[in-house]
Amino acid sequence: MLQNTPSQSGSHIRAGTISKPQKGIALLMVLWVLTILTVMVFSFSYMARTEAYAALSFRQTIEKKFLAEAGMERGIAELFYMNTNKNKTPVRPGDEVWRTDGRPYKILTENGYYTIGITNEAGKVDINTTSELILRNLLLNLGLNLDDVDIIVDSVMDWKDSDDLHRLHGSESDYYMSLPNPYKAKNANFDTLEELLLVKGMTPEILYGAEGKEGIIDFLTVNSKVTKININAAPREVLLAIPGITPELADAIITIREAQDIQDIQGILGNNYPMASPYIDLTGTNAFTIESAGYKGTEKTGYTIRATVTPDVNNTFKYLYYKSPVDITR
Repeated sequence: MLQNTPSQSGSHIRAGTISKPQKGIALLMVLWVLTILTVMVFSFSYMARTEAYAALSFRQTIEKKFLAEAGMERGIAELFYMNTNKNKTPVRPGDEVWRTDGRPYKILTENGYYTIGITNEAGKVDINTTSELILRNLLLNLGLNLDDVDIIVDSVMDWKDSDDLHRLHGSESDYYMSLPNPYKAKNANFDTLEELLLVKGMTPEILYGAEGKEGIIDFLTVNSKVTKININAAPREVLLAIPGITPELADAIITIREAQDIQDIQGILGNNYPMASPYIDLTGTNAFTIESAGYKGTEKTGYTIRATVTPDVNNTFKYLYYKSPVDITR
């Protein structure tokens, strides 16, 4: 009979056991695998939640956009109604023609609401026909310093005139051709308000507004084609840009037209009428800006669309401008 030698017995014992270092390595590997799996689970959960919130946000944005578009269509319908019934008397309650001074009208829906404001373009400052004084006053009233106002006003006038002569603070093609991305002065009327960004001194902050400050774009137009401002449609900021109209008179005008269109300008302005008369009128134009915002539930943040349209007697219309969405600072 064969017997195990001491060396053989020792080898048999080592083969049947696992040393402590090997157990530690195996435990670390298990912990690493669990950690990786945990990270993967949390990452997947985070991605799923993010995508769910993104989908919900997208859906709400689309719903608010549709509400804003519904408001735009309602605004156009009201313009047609106005053309048909603006001289109709008497008017039953609920059949009144909407006012075109920018006041908001709120329409409730099943799951939200939309607001609509309509402004006759004659209540704004047309940069192609306005006087330098009105444009200068408007910029000053919005808080710009005098040096910046001088540069912007003179450069606006130089941009649209037909010559290459400089105003005192203005600029012509020689200045614009010296810029890193050169271009020439247009020497013609503005086609859009955004074109103002090409003019020396104008910035996106001044045009669109920033940090709660109003932008000048809300008070300008290229579509009225008139030299005077219709005080029945002008916002307060535009009224204050008119010589002779003080803050008190501007507030009085707005208060009076809350009930009805103003007919007697001289009676309201009194002794200030001679100063204001060269710049004001009661005549509107056939171009209107509609600002429509859609809201879901009780949310205070909506989706806003701004468009300028020209309706006609045949219940057709043409878009002159359309922007979706648009930021509202006021």
